[in-house]
Amino acid sequence: MTHPHLPSTEAAVTAIREIAAEYGMEMTVTDDIGADQTSRRTSAGVFTIVDPDGSLPHEAFVELSGVPTVSVQVFPEDDAKITVDNVEFNDVPRDSLPAFLRSVYSGLAYTKGRFFPPGHWLIVPLPGDETYKELVTLTALTPWLSSGARSS
Repeated sequence: MTHPHLPSTEAAVTAIREIAAEYGMEMTVTDDIGADQTSRRTSAGVFTIVDPDGSLPHEAFVELSGVPTVSVQVFPEDDAKITVDNVEFNDVPRDSLPAFLRSVYSGLAYTKGRFFPPGHWLIVPLPGDETYKELVTLTALTPWLSSGARSS
């Protein structure tokens, strides 16, 4: 299955807004617009608005209410960082955001623990055999993460 193309940060925020409405959640959005405002443009001079190619970078930070706690940082470079109950998924393609969030909110995401090597993983399956997996430290194992545990 292909993901919908989200050509801009604004399109990604709109898609997240639709998912929040679908699952009955509140959301807050903080926009950073301009090369001197976005997190990956630290070398940009003060009041430098556009990138060297003339484009205007736009980054957004979205927080969603509810359980699990979810935040999404959408970058101008077509990727995002999604944090689910303090577990960070870096470099998620912007086009995968809707499927990722639906997997989390619909109950498809789960944790898997092993005795050896020890550790728990948060696994977020997406349509089309795409899966994201991140290590969960034992200190970060929240009630929501524990409730979705499967043994290996």
